[in-house]
Amino acid sequence: MTTPARTMFEMTEPICLVNFFSEEPHEEMAALGFGTYWDGYFAGRSAPLGRVPAEVVDATFYNFGPGEVARHIPSVWETTTPEGAHAARQRGCVAALRRILGDLVETPGLARAADLLTQAATSAPVEGRAMYAALRSLPVPDEPVARLWHAANMLREHRGDGHIAALVVEQIDRTECHVLLAIDAGILPAESFGRIHQLPKPYLATVMARLRERGLVDDAGLFTDAGRATKDRIESMTDALAEAPYASLGPADLAELVACLTPITERLKETGSR
Repeated sequence: MTTPARTMFEMTEPICLVNFFSEEPHEEMAALGFGTYWDGYFAGRSAPLGRVPAEVVDATFYNFGPGEVARHIPSVWETTTPEGAHAARQRGCVAALRRILGDLVETPGLARAADLLTQAATSAPVEGRAMYAALRSLPVPDEPVARLWHAANMLREHRGDGHIAALVVEQIDRTECHVLLAIDAGILPAESFGRIHQLPKPYLATVMARLRERGLVDDAGLFTDAGRATKDRIESMTDALAEAPYASLGPADLAELVACLTPITERLKETGSR
């Protein structure tokens, strides 16, 4: 049975993906002086945490290879401030959403979706949720499209914090999680997956060997029964830990939110959030 958390993840993820796939956020980061995508990524996403050491960002992001975060944090703060980076990220994402959504931007449905999503996004406990808590400390925008993006981003990081907890429980590390995702998506060999293919080959070989030794991956690089069960438990636990925000919405409000988000999600999916 599909849970509210899974349904809302599928409906809000396209809103968040404009940050990665649309040009406007990249242009805003470039205008700050960042010459590479990843400098802008680490500055924009980690900005709510403030000027914390690379080790803190590495822990809260969890899924980057050893040393990747330290190549950007704290050096990005020589280019701009955390406040400037977050503002630029928000401006770019809002501009992208306004362009893609077009005639939907000024509709009552979008404004209502923004209100209901914000209610959910600001209602969950923050304990144990570092990235979510950091975003909760920021002011909620007044403008509907900005509020919609900010709420979706809070919910994404809330879910992400819970996903990390699930990975830790299952003892799946920063790179192993990408291997499981790649196998689940049918990307073979898993080491070719775009998020890890650039890592040193000896390191990736060690990761794969460790998964085989644990009986999670077979010699062909596919899931064993134990590996499939582990991946399924991670996803189920992630969904369960992501439910809290939606407890603030009654069945009628949740149904209304789904109805209001549907044309927004469909439009974004049509364009690939680009």
